[in-house]
Amino acid sequence: MADADRFSSLPFEIKIHILTHLEIKDAIRTSILARSWHHLWTHLPCLYLCNTRETLGNNWIQRAYHLASSLQGPIHWFQLRHYSYRLWPAGDSVFIQNLVDLLHQKGGVKMLDLFFDSDVKEVIRLPSFHSLYMLKLRGCHVGLPTGFQGFRCLETLIMCFVRISNDDLNLLLRTSKNLTSLVISNCYASGDPLSIDFSLPFLRHLEFRGGFSAVEKVLVVSAPRLKQAVIGLHYVDYGRNYVDYSSQNLAQMMLLLVTSVTTVYSLELSFDVLRCFSLVALPFNFTFSCLRCLKFPLNVDTVNKRMCDAFLWLLRSMPFLEELTVELKIKHYYDQADTVVILMKELLVKKHDGFACLERTVTSVTIKMFQLDVTTSIPIIQFFLLNAKVLKLLKIQHVGGAYDASVRPSMIEEIQKAEVTSSRAKVMISDSMSNKCFV
Repeated sequence: MADADRFSSLPFEIKIHILTHLEIKDAIRTSILARSWHHLWTHLPCLYLCNTRETLGNNWIQRAYHLASSLQGPIHWFQLRHYSYRLWPAGDSVFIQNLVDLLHQKGGVKMLDLFFDSDVKEVIRLPSFHSLYMLKLRGCHVGLPTGFQGFRCLETLIMCFVRISNDDLNLLLRTSKNLTSLVISNCYASGDPLSIDFSLPFLRHLEFRGGFSAVEKVLVVSAPRLKQAVIGLHYVDYGRNYVDYSSQNLAQMMLLLVTSVTTVYSLELSFDVLRCFSLVALPFNFTFSCLRCLKFPLNVDTVNKRMCDAFLWLLRSMPFLEELTVELKIKHYYDQADTVVILMKELLVKKHDGFACLERTVTSVTIKMFQLDVTTSIPIIQFFLLNAKVLKLLKIQHVGGAYDASVRPSMIEEIQKAEVTSSRAKVMISDSMSNKCFV
């Protein structure tokens, strides 16, 4: 009994801290522990709600709203994850808006995470949360109300599969000057491709993904502190999303975006970005003067001379590159392998001049493959062994799929035949599935 009394006499702040680590149903049950715990759960500063097949009913969103309205003080951290195992019940979208408005009325919201695995048709209007520092949205239609004043404390904005007008998205970025991390993935404007430009003085991480057909312009006007950028635009080949790669407008749009992030320390590109570069007149007139790490996939099936030239010129524009990661994607039929290999050997496996990074700074190259393929991977391996003069480690990593151990001896045999320029170069073949390495 003495232990129970001591437990009940804990300070209020400690009791609340204990409750935050319980599921909401267990937190509510603590009301029966003692008088001092009666309705203590209503002072919780955080609320994380997620539906399951068992909890999903026609009024789940309504119950989430009533639960949030039962809390006495401000809700600092709020997360709602809705998995639609069936169609949206009538009226639920209205309760989502009511829920957002309730959080705004309570004030003090610091983190807001709204996750829907299917598109919410009705617009959710986001009021000006003045304390909000993290906003995560997925699978919803978002708008800004008249008189929107922005999120003056917002540091992290993550938007995935969100429908938002160009005017509202530009206003959102323009009024969130303290952003340090921005992720826009597969978002689209209603009836129009995305067209945004922004200046964010404190931005450090930028990630932009989606289909080319959904994007008209993305321009980083100013981001002096930007260190890491991911440009994951890709080609979508169905229906109205068909993209003609012969379009010079598409190539110029990509060139405009990439040239606006040339001050980054780390850069990740999609293969289709490299494909767009092949349409631009060479040489490139930009330099990544701060870049140290580069990552991009290479689809061997679609390699041609212009893409190889674009790849080589891209390396030339990175004079201080130190680490390079290439993800080789191989989907060709075996009767195409010889053609691909002949082309890659002709374009890559020879001495190249004018690569400041390969001559002085590139010390680590990682080649990732979902399937070990000796025939089509050897040319690019030979390219780096031949041209990277200060290379210390070339790592060939098998990252998924069935691992055929019989391929490794053949790959080692071919690598041993390659001409190596760096006297310190070490080649490692690793299997990430079994954590085995073979040097």
